[in-house]
Amino acid sequence: MSTTTARQPSSSTSRQPSSPTGRLLSLDVLRGITIAFMILVNNNGDEEHAYAQLQHAFWNGWTATDLIFPTFLFLVGVSIVLAFESRLNRGATRKSLLVHSVRRAAILFLIGVVLHGYPHFHLHTLRIYGVLQRIAICFLLASALYLWDQRVSSKVTVIVIALLGYWVLLRWVPVPGYGLPGRDIPLFDPRANLTAVIDRHLFPGRLYNGFRDPEGLLSDLPALATTLLGVLTAIWLRSPRSAVRKAVGMATAGLSAIALGLIWNPWFPINKNLWSSSFVLFAAGCSMTGLAICYWAVEIKQWRRGWTYVWLVFGSNAISAYALSEFLSANLGAIHVHTSGGTLKLQRYLFLRVFAPGHDLAVASLLYSICFVAVCFVPMAVLYHKKIFIKV
Repeated sequence: MSTTTARQPSSSTSRQPSSPTGRLLSLDVLRGITIAFMILVNNNGDEEHAYAQLQHAFWNGWTATDLIFPTFLFLVGVSIVLAFESRLNRGATRKSLLVHSVRRAAILFLIGVVLHGYPHFHLHTLRIYGVLQRIAICFLLASALYLWDQRVSSKVTVIVIALLGYWVLLRWVPVPGYGLPGRDIPLFDPRANLTAVIDRHLFPGRLYNGFRDPEGLLSDLPALATTLLGVLTAIWLRSPRSAVRKAVGMATAGLSAIALGLIWNPWFPINKNLWSSSFVLFAAGCSMTGLAICYWAVEIKQWRRGWTYVWLVFGSNAISAYALSEFLSANLGAIHVHTSGGTLKLQRYLFLRVFAPGHDLAVASLLYSICFVAVCFVPMAVLYHKKIFIKV
């Protein structure tokens, strides 16, 4: 990993936030919102009593929480185009960018595995899949595809093949040991689906849910489509069209994708656990619409003062903020506190002793989550004010 230090802004511009990464300010704002809420929902004070929208849907269907990770992947796709074009304009070669992408993906993947193992590192049950691992895989594949061919048509072709191909695999390919989905077994049975069977065969004893993993191997295919939809959005943003037309185009495309996802839902359910094709369209539509709103507010209306600060802090060091949150969460789960009633994990102890008394448990869970995000915000704010931006 490396760090970059941005030049201090002049006095004439210091009153308004600027994008430290050189990308669109609205992109950094939406990335910051996404990573802050990702940390929030990953660290509920009490999973059982947390508000429904702050938890993942159990299986089919969706909550606001289910839209967070695909939005981050979508923004990865947007960033690939903007960052690569900037570097190509400065004289970088496609080969050097590909080598950099391979190295960055490898580091991201390794960080994800290490965070899963920390602090005990039980190698025989170490989870291989994960959020950072999926980001690494999709980033590498999308980067290679963009460096190979910058045309819109090639990205659309891959997206269509990925979404329709995944539908064929999950709907029409018999699941070994179970039968044909929709005839012998229910479509999207939590245990008897092709993605879960493949993952149990590849990494037995290393899956998030024991018998399946939400970031499994086969579902990287539609996740790549999510990233490429971000690539297409960035290509649109780099076009010579007016800012207003760009915002309207993103909003129109986003709402259309939401509608397509909902239309497909009865036959191929929206399911974040399997990253179903209908989920890709629905979630990417929400992400695109969200970016259109941020783009309109920040780039067109120039509403940049005050409200953008928190999101820029998180968005400028998004991966670092996420890694910090996972590290902190692991420590709170590893440290035990002895009480008169027995031994509690430090996380549970803090929730019961500090947040739960005098509050409804759902409210207490939310308060814990907000405080957790605030703790993660502090070191990110220090880095932001020192103009230090950690890059993988």
